[in-house]
This record gives sequence, structure tokens and C-alpha cells, in this order.
Amino acid sequence: MGTVRPTASTPQPPTWVQRPANLAHALAAELVERIVQGRHPSGSPLPPEPALCEAFGVSRTVVREAVKMLQEKGLVQVRQGAGTVITAQTSWNMLDELVLAATIAVDDTLAILDDVVVTRRLLESDMAHVAAKLADADAVERLRVLVDQMDELVDDPVAYADYDRAFHDVVMQTSGNRIARAVVRSLESQVINTARYTGRTARELCVASNQGHRRIYERIAAHDPAGAADAVFRHITEAWLVRRAASGDPVRIQR
Repeated sequence: MGTVRPTASTPQPPTWVQRPANLAHALAAELVERIVQGRHPSGSPLPPEPALCEAFGVSRTVVREAVKMLQEKGLVQVRQGAGTVITAQTSWNMLDELVLAATIAVDDTLAILDDVVVTRRLLESDMAHVAAKLADADAVERLRVLVDQMDELVDDPVAYADYDRAFHDVVMQTSGNRIARAVVRSLESQVINTARYTGRTARELCVASNQGHRRIYERIAAHDPAGAADAVFRHITEAWLVRRAASGDPVRIQR
């Protein structure tokens, strides 16, 4: 393979601490970050195979596998005569783990996390509405037990968070909506370790949070669909506004 002369579009070598076991996945992750950061803008061509091979020290096979992954994520499109072109942001798969993580990392306004919360709020409110209609005695009892246990865990934010997620999952399972639950669980798993999403932890925040859980439990136990949906809507909104306040950015999420 001949030496590729550096150009403005030639990627710089990656900052891998050690050579990854799965080179194609590592290269795809690196390129996702660079595309989301705007280093390869929408409408511009992805550097050609030889340039990528040279810069990353990988084979053409690895580059092709990585580009295929980018296509699956909606970040690039192979065009006849134009090569591989970066797509517009509207084409990106925001449910993809790498794309979402990279987008959150560069979003100083927290707008993408606002979108995550709004999506979660919409889906969970609807699932709570259905859960209040379908909840049997066992589901109601599971929710009661979780709420009571969280009252005992307000001084242990880490353990409290585990029960918090379990409570929401019982509501979602009770609704029977497997698709909506999968979307919420996917989003939650991708942002759960993001400090700007989880915010600070304190006893008073856990106490306030569980008051919201108790309202949700009570409305589901009373088989009140509208009340349960409203309780979830308020709980998710209020919890996010408290966590978001530390950022100092204007609040864009609707109450």
C-alpha cells in the first residue's frame, strides 16, 4: 500500500491506548464521534479507504466493515460517483448507543437530554394510563412494596436508584406495551451513567422523588388511568427539572 499524503480531510490517528480487539467496531466508534463533532460535516465525503487505512493502521476489510456500521446507523450514504457521503443529522439513528452517546457529549445545551426526557415522559405516561386499567392485585402489591422500600432507602441514593428503575419497570410491564418499554429501557440504559442526566444525589431529592412514586402507585391502585398518566407526567418532569437546574441553561422542556 502506498503512502497517503495528508490533506485537510485526512483523519488524524486515533488516541487508542491499546489496539482494540474488534478493530471494525472501534473504527466505527471513532468515526461516529468525529462525524457528530462536525469534523466530517453533513454533505461532505468520508475520507477514502486508503486514507482511513493509513491513518488508523487497519486493512480495507476493517474499513469496509466500519463504513457498513455507519450506514446502519444512518450516518453515511454510499452514492454512485460521489463515494461515501455524510448524511444530514435528520437521518441519524438517535436510538443507536454510539450516536446518542456522542451527541450527548457535544451538546452543551442539554437539548438532547431534554428530548430523551420528553420521549420517556410521553411513553411512560401512556403506559401508566394502560397499567391503571390492567393492574391486578399482584402488580399493585409489587408497586406498594417498592414504594415502601424506597422510603427506607432515601439515605442510600445508589440503592434507591435501583429500586426507582424497578418501580418504573413494573409499571411498564403491567401496561403490556413491549415496544414502548424497550424504547424507554434502551434510552435509559444509554444515559444512566451520564452525570448531566443523573444530576446530584441528596436525601431530600430521594424523598421528593418517592412522593411522586407514591402518587403513581396510588392512582394505579385506584384504577384511575387519567390520574396515573398525570402522576407519571408530573413525576418525570419535576425530577428532571431538579436535576437540570444545576446546569444553569434555560429550561426548554414543557411542564
